[in-house]
Amino acid sequence: MALDEPNEKDQVFELEGLTYLVDSSLMNQARPIKVDYMEDGHCSGFAITSGLAKPDGCGPCSC
Repeated sequence: MALDEPNEKDQVFELEGLTYLVDSSLMNQARPIKVDYMEDGHCSGFAITSGLAKPDGCGPCSC
């Protein structure tokens, strides 16, 4: 996940005041995409899950 500006290859989605950009070429491969904001004690951040296959050896990080 990164901060970016939309371009002609992106699909743009707005939900609850946030704007999401997804590269159109990845959209069909990544469906469904789920973005959650999580807080756990002193840690907080986004958790992203998708339908993309994870490479072998990929742990709980976002790959």
